[in-house]
Amino acid sequence: MKGSNIMAKKSTFWADFKAFITRGNVIDMAVGVVIGAAFGAIVTGLVNYIINPVISLVTGGISLENVKTVLVPAVEATETTEAVAEVAIKWGLWIQTIIDFILVALCIFLVLRVIMKTKNIMDAKKIAAEEAKKAEEAAKAEAAKKEAEAAEAARAARQKELEDSALRQEKLLAEIKEILKNK
Repeated sequence: MKGSNIMAKKSTFWADFKAFITRGNVIDMAVGVVIGAAFGAIVTGLVNYIINPVISLVTGGISLENVKTVLVPAVEATETTEAVAEVAIKWGLWIQTIIDFILVALCIFLVLRVIMKTKNIMDAKKIAAEEAKKAEEAAKAEAAKKEAEAAEAARAARQKELEDSALRQEKLLAEIKEILKNK
């Protein structure tokens, strides 16, 4: 009995996991991450191959990659000593990373801004279409109401005519009876 209960929990777990992983927003998020990584590479290329050379030109040939504070200089290996790697604070690479971040954030902001404006325009058009549809339905309902009122008025008028006609016929018959009685 316990074994079947465990199997039921496992199948629920896997079913839940399958439902989670195949949900649209998870797939959209995965696509966004992949596109974001590719976009990050494009922005990094922009910084490395376009912005950094311009900065180097403005700063007199100093590349951001070379801007650093050396804490411990590198020592080359000799017969008696081992090589020691340089220890440095790489300010230039840090600034380059900040530029990367700002450009990525700016581009994402611009894309999201366009998407949100487009969505707002589409929502406004959808709301306007729904309001127009409601107004059209209200106009149709009003026209149907007026048509029903007109039909009711026509029916009432016809009923009145029939009643008046019946009264005239009764009066005529009464007159004929009176004439026949007097003869």
